[in-house]
Formats: sequence, C-alpha cells, structure tokens
Amino acid sequence: MNLSFLQRLQEELNHRKQNQNFRILPSTTAGIDFYSNDYLGMAQNDEIARLVMQNYSSTPDKKKLGSTGSRLISGNSEYFINLETFLANFFHADAALIFNSGYTAISSVIATLPSRHDTILYDELAHACMKEGARLSLAKHYSFRHNDMNDLEKKLQKAQGTPFIVVESVYSMDGDFCPLPSIVTLAQQYNACIILDEAHSTGIYGTNGNGWACQLKLESFIDVRIYTFGKAIGAHGAVVVGSQTLKDYLINFARGFIYTTAMPLHNLITLRTIFEYLLAHSEPRKQLQKIISIWQNSIQSKELLQVSSNASPIQIVKIQGNTPCIQTAEKLRAKGFLVKAVLSPTVKSGQERIRICLHAFNTEQQVEQLIDSLQQMLSP
Repeated sequence: MNLSFLQRLQEELNHRKQNQNFRILPSTTAGIDFYSNDYLGMAQNDEIARLVMQNYSSTPDKKKLGSTGSRLISGNSEYFINLETFLANFFHADAALIFNSGYTAISSVIATLPSRHDTILYDELAHACMKEGARLSLAKHYSFRHNDMNDLEKKLQKAQGTPFIVVESVYSMDGDFCPLPSIVTLAQQYNACIILDEAHSTGIYGTNGNGWACQLKLESFIDVRIYTFGKAIGAHGAVVVGSQTLKDYLINFARGFIYTTAMPLHNLITLRTIFEYLLAHSEPRKQLQKIISIWQNSIQSKELLQVSSNASPIQIVKIQGNTPCIQTAEKLRAKGFLVKAVLSPTVKSGQERIRICLHAFNTEQQVEQLIDSLQQMLSP
C-alpha cells in the first residue's frame, strides 16, 4: 500500500474539514421535505407505485432482473424502442435516446458532438456535468457570464468552427431561468448549436410537463434537448431528444452510451408509467405552481431581501460563509424543516446559500411556517 498516496488524500480531506466543506453521506432525518428534487411527489405517489407493480407483473420478461449488457449487445428490447418513440412524441422531437443518468447524458453529449475545430460556450453557472463534458471534449471551451447575452455574443464573435451554446432551462443552484428566446436569436445569427439541459423543468412546464422549450414553443430551434428523470419525474435516467441523425450519431460515438450496461426493464416500466400518469393528471403541476405563488407572495410581502422569490420550485437564502450557512440549515432542521446548505466549492466562495425546494405535496401552512422561521433568523 502506498502510504504517501494515502497521506496526500488525507491531507486534502483535512483541508476540506478545516474549510467546513467536508462532504459526508447524510443519515435519514424526519422532517418536512424542503430539500429533495421530487417536485411533483412522483417518487412517493402510491397510485404510481401500484401501477408500476401492475404493469411489471403483466410483462412477459419480468423474470429478467438485469438488462444483461449494453444496448449494442444484449441490453436492447422492444420495450426500449417503444419507450423512446413514446418519449420523442411527448417531447415534440423526431427521435429520442435514453441514457442511464442525467450526468452521463449531458456530459456524453457535450463531449461527443463538438469537434476539435469547434468552440463550446457554457453559462458560468452550468451544472458540473456540463463542465465535465466540455473538459472531455476536444473542442475549445469557455464560460460566459450568467445569463449575460452581451458577454455570450462577444464570445460567439471570437468562436472558432461551430459554436455550441450550453445552457440550462432552470439553474439548479439559483432557480432562475435562462433567457431562451434571446439565446435562440443569437444562435441563429452566429450559426450556433444549442444544447439545452431541461433537468429542472422536466415534468413541470410545457404541455403535460414537456419542458421549458416546449412551453415557449422554441423546441424546433434547439438542436439538442436533454430531459432528466431524477427530479420532478421521481425516477432515474435521462433522454436526449432531437433529430434521427443526432440519435444515430450518439449511438455510434457517445462513449457514455456505448460502453455501459442498459437500464433494466423495471426502470423502463417505471418511466413509461410515470409519463402516462402525467398525461392523465395535471393536478400535481397545478398544485406545485400554487405553492410557488404562495411562496413568492409571502416573501415579497415580508420584504425578505436575502430570500429569492423565483418562479421555479428552487428558492435560495443567501448566507455568506460555509460555517454560518451550515448553522442556519441546522437551526431550520431543528425546527423540523429539511433544507440543504450549499457550500463552496459547489458554489463560489461568498455565494453560499440555503437551497429550498418547493413541492406539490408541501402545504400552504408549511410554507408560511418556514418563511416565518427564516424571518426570525434573518432579522437584525
């Protein structure tokens, strides 16, 4: 065993502990959920659980627990093909390709599509998987200031080859939206390709939850859209939608797709069941929007300037410094509110925050109680 190697690892871990940003796996805690990404409550919906069991038990291949290989070997199936056709229609696209996770889908797409002659331009607040994909790519890659179209255009003017604009519909750490109409305009002007991560809009916006681009009727102007299933869908995996040519290219060149074992049948049935449920039930989406409106109105009436009033389920409370941020989160947990302290280096130093997620299953009383607690803690 290389002791010097282990010593180096321990020193880096000790440095994290000193800076109050050492990560540990949390234990299960009782309380009111204001921290999970289960925005619509799909992951805990009893009716969906019953339907999944019913649909799985009636499937001839139910005895096969695993998919047994990658989709290019033994892992493909008619169910896979039919589900991708269903998802392509759901998201208003010509074709769809399922990946095992959002992180894999997004990083694979960005690593695969641009050539060494192209340029990737990503929002500075883009998710880690986007930056990872850019690093894995052979293309040049640069960030632009968050939602700053002037800065994006300056970088588009200097871009080599085909520019790829990489953005999120809803940003996971701030809860704000990208200015998608302006991005589409710039992409057309500079012949750029748009890669849009719809992770935090999937299931919430658009017709039956088909995302932000579809709500704005801009889907035909976006080259690559990625919808992930670990947030409002309450499941696991992701799908990339676009043209048939895009799908064929990813099947042939995306290493994150080619060299991984395919999803098992139970996962696929779960996804189909949830999306069919969304087609038949608009109530969770409407209830979530109601809860978001209650939050916005209450925050604005109480003039809590440190607290966001986003139109998305993601709200933030600005608490500068890792230690104060952790302490505030612990105080809220002691009052029964499960929230997440987001620390540097996940966000830049000085931009630490409490991240609060609103859900369709949260009640108006719970929201008001949380805001009252924040008001008490943040008052001078």
